Amino acid sequence: MSNSHISAKLRQEVAEQSRYRCCYCQSQQRFIGILLTVDHIIPESLGGATIDPQTGTTVRIFHPNKQKWAEHFRWSSDGIRIIGVTPIGRATIVAMKLNRPVLLHSRRFWSEAGWHPPPE
Repeated sequence: MSNSHISAKLRQEVAEQSRYRCCYCQSQQRFIGILLTVDHIIPESLGGATIDPQTGTTVRIFHPNKQKWAEHFRWSSDGIRIIGVTPIGRATIVAMKLNRPVLLHSRRFWSEAGWHPPPE
């Protein structure tokens, strides 16, 4: 679904519910310089990966409205990398590229400033 089909009211509700963070990588909107988008995850039919890289088994990826982030992910000791603690978490990290270089670079700066990781 494109953002043009999402009402301003629904966008606001989603932003408030997610505490103005990306539901996957937890980046805070106030630090990234753009408004977060409201969108669907990548479906398998369009190439979305659902393979746990550790076990090679097929799993569903994380659904932020149905699951809790802390049940599937944790932060590395330096607060820079997202670690998948379940097959769902690991597959989601790969599918959504949650540890891509630009995010790691940003998290490093945010961490040094004391802004990251975000509070639970």
